Amino acid sequence: MSTEGSEAAPSAAFERIQSLLAKSVDAEEAQVGLAKSGNEISERMNDRVGNLLTFSSSTAKHTEKQTAMAQERTALTREQTRLSTRSTELANIRTELGRERTALANQRTDLAVGRTDMARRRTHLAEGRTDLAQMRTRLAEDRTSQAQRRTDMAENRTRLSVTRTDMASKRNQLAEQRTDFSIRRTDLAQKRNHLADERTLRAKTRTGLSLHRTDLAWGRTYLAFVRTGLAFLTLGISLFRYFGISWWSIFDGALILASFWLVIYGGAGYRKADARLKRRAAVLEKDAGFADIGP
Repeated sequence: MSTEGSEAAPSAAFERIQSLLAKSVDAEEAQVGLAKSGNEISERMNDRVGNLLTFSSSTAKHTEKQTAMAQERTALTREQTRLSTRSTELANIRTELGRERTALANQRTDLAVGRTDMARRRTHLAEGRTDLAQMRTRLAEDRTSQAQRRTDMAENRTRLSVTRTDMASKRNQLAEQRTDFSIRRTDLAQKRNHLADERTLRAKTRTGLSLHRTDLAWGRTYLAFVRTGLAFLTLGISLFRYFGISWWSIFDGALILASFWLVIYGGAGYRKADARLKRRAAVLEKDAGFADIGP
């Protein structure tokens, strides 16, 4: 049994070694196949790169040809534009020549119309000369009649001179009377100016008295405020003494405060009004409107 076991162990190891060798051979074959496929892929890639280089060179040649064609087309376009501009200039020149011809034709027409008008004017002038000759004849006749009238007017003027002399003497008399009336009117005007000055002075005095009366009215008003405040103060004190301290005390206090305010406001206003009255009385004493009235 031990001998069989010892023989079976090397055989199993040998079989393992063989299987490992077979696997390594298969792996090497697979590696060789992979290397071949990689070489084929590299060759294909090289072929494709060459094709791409060939296509790039042909594309560059086509681009150069297109650039040359575009330059030729640009040159043709520029030449066409130049020819179009030249034709436009020629058309403009033809248009200007047509306008000049039209202007010349209009001038010829105007000259013809002017010649016709001048012929008509000459005809009118001839008729006017005839009318002037007839008018000179009539004027000579009128001059003769006017000379006769002038003679008559001279006689009338002599009679009018005599009448004017009489009227001048009467006018001198009237002028003397007017001078007397003017002197009287001057005296009346001076009196009227004096009366107007007095009236103006009286008006200023009346205005001062009106302001004085207004200040007196303000003084009475402020004294009325003082009187009302004292009445409110008396009423508030009376109500406080009658009701004592209660809710009515608020009304009593407000009434007393209002009375104080009225008394203070009326007293201050009366002092201002009295000061104004004193100033205005001093001004009125110096007023010229009281000079002729007396104390």
